[in-house]
Amino acid sequence: MKPILLVLAAGMGSRYGGVKQIDSVGKNGECLLDFAAYDAKKCGFGKVVYIIRRDIEKDFREKLFDRVARNFDAAYVFQDMDALLSAEEKSRAAERTKPWGTMHAVLCAEEKLDAPFAVINSDDYYGRDAFKTLGNYLTGLDDNSTEHAMVGYVLGNTMSESGTVSRGVCTVKDGYLESIVENTKIGYRDGGIVSELDGKDIPMTGKEWVSMNLFAFGKTAFEGFHAYWDNFKKTSLDQPKTEALLPVAASDIVKSGKGRIKFFTSTERWFGMTYPQDREIVKAEIAKKIESGYYPERLWEK
Repeated sequence: MKPILLVLAAGMGSRYGGVKQIDSVGKNGECLLDFAAYDAKKCGFGKVVYIIRRDIEKDFREKLFDRVARNFDAAYVFQDMDALLSAEEKSRAAERTKPWGTMHAVLCAEEKLDAPFAVINSDDYYGRDAFKTLGNYLTGLDDNSTEHAMVGYVLGNTMSESGTVSRGVCTVKDGYLESIVENTKIGYRDGGIVSELDGKDIPMTGKEWVSMNLFAFGKTAFEGFHAYWDNFKKTSLDQPKTEALLPVAASDIVKSGKGRIKFFTSTERWFGMTYPQDREIVKAEIAKKIESGYYPERLWEK
């Protein structure tokens, strides 16, 4: 069975100031996610599944999904605030308005994931080589395998001139991930790169390997995901801003000895839709790739 591409597209876009998942950046109205689906299809993926909020469904279908679904096997699921919570847990979390995070989103899509799958953010450009790497890896993965994978990027290639970025800084040994530490505020300062972590300023070289949430999992990963989510609910339901994060859950699988994550790398230079001013940068980068022949001028035939 061909692998599945899972797209995390339920974010609020608070820094961007809008629904960046479906903002047009291509020459014919395409969104950044059109290009991800196109690359995934070319690289052996058999299906794309989007995780979205209910309030954007109409616009999501009109501006992206219906077009992709005419050209590629596609589906979507909702990440609801009360999903995967008992009545008592819903009561404890009644004051929360912020979504539960990327790990919760993946669990909301579990029933649609009947094959090994890769995960991407909706607002990042990853490059076709990364999809090819993970597509090949997942195609050969046994259903019972506890071997998973990810693609790491060079920190200096993933920075934004518009503001700080959130990246998982990776420790790697013998080609496998050892740990990921989420750094939620990395930015340029005084000619260098600095991460504000736990109240301290930590200088970065820019050469660190970082996670961009581009993971590849076999179905056995869900055992670890559920364990992480159950523990998160015990400790964090009454914390209004704490999120259940996929990179943390992935790192826990490694630390617990329940699986390994093979670490592939990419030197692709990132661009993405984090801040409002990023849209023009993304449009220009996509236009360059079209002009070079990397993408056709009209991405889909219909």
